[in-house]
Amino acid sequence: MSRLSSKERARLRSQAHPLKPILQVGADGISPAFGRSLTEAFNTRELLKVKVLDTSDLSAREAADAVGGEVDGVEVVQVIGRTLVLYRPFPEEAGEEGAAGRR
Repeated sequence: MSRLSSKERARLRSQAHPLKPILQVGADGISPAFGRSLTEAFNTRELLKVKVLDTSDLSAREAADAVGGEVDGVEVVQVIGRTLVLYRPFPEEAGEEGAAGRR
């Protein structure tokens, strides 16, 4: 897993600002089913938001750390409140810079 530079992280944060959370972490936490859903979501997009519900036993930071163990290649761009911003370059671009390096 490559580390994002501060410029790349800032660009991704600005791109994620208008996005709505598409997945939620609930009482089950980061389960294998959640990992599969997250992987499927990353098949169609590189950047997404995940909401950690109040019913979850995990804090947003704990959930962000757990996501890295469940899905390979995911970078945590930002944790703000109970929302995670996650980035993973498309597989065919994994050897290149991905969206973070474009523009």
